[in-house]
Amino acid sequence: MSSTDLEQDPTPKDIAQRELEEKERKAKEDAEQAQLPYKWTQTIRDVDVTIPVPANIKGRDLDVVLTKTKIKVAIKGQEALIEVSTALVLWVLMDGDFPHPIIVDESSWTLETTSQPPGKEVSVHLDKVNKMEWWAHVVTTAPKIDVSKITPENSSLSDLDGETRAMVEKMMYDQRQKEMGGLTSDEQRKMDILKKFQAEHPEMDFSNAKIG
Repeated sequence: MSSTDLEQDPTPKDIAQRELEEKERKAKEDAEQAQLPYKWTQTIRDVDVTIPVPANIKGRDLDVVLTKTKIKVAIKGQEALIEVSTALVLWVLMDGDFPHPIIVDESSWTLETTSQPPGKEVSVHLDKVNKMEWWAHVVTTAPKIDVSKITPENSSLSDLDGETRAMVEKMMYDQRQKEMGGLTSDEQRKMDILKKFQAEHPEMDFSNAKIG
């Protein structure tokens, strides 16, 4: 790729095509996540999972096991299910491997009453070992989300130390630039160096210069 190619802006057709592809990708991802027998959210530091259970379930009825690499949430006497393909299944549980390790001592679970059926939910809080890593899924058997599309809240970024925040912001900037067909921060830096060198050496031919 030449320096001239890198400077070309995407056409309206290119932008429209990217927007369509992104819309289709997001719709597919949302549909896959909606089929999971639990809901989950995350920050750069932790993951929270909620699993609906019947209103008559009590804490002593639950078998919840959290290790550094695994999770099991089951109702005692019932078979733990990893995947649920029908809403007719009453006992909705989890059993699987984490994609990344957690800090067990900082992770926890509670049983809470909700206003939505079936009436209660198990809330699981997972503290990540790596505070600079987004999870694509909670357990490795589940469909992945595209972590490159995650945009953290400003409040989440403010909780990070200076070096970590700068790195996360750089990753976010680079991802936005790629989506728009622009240069990443590293590519822009190299382009600036090349332009400066071109200005200092006008006698040289840079038409086939590659940036990478």
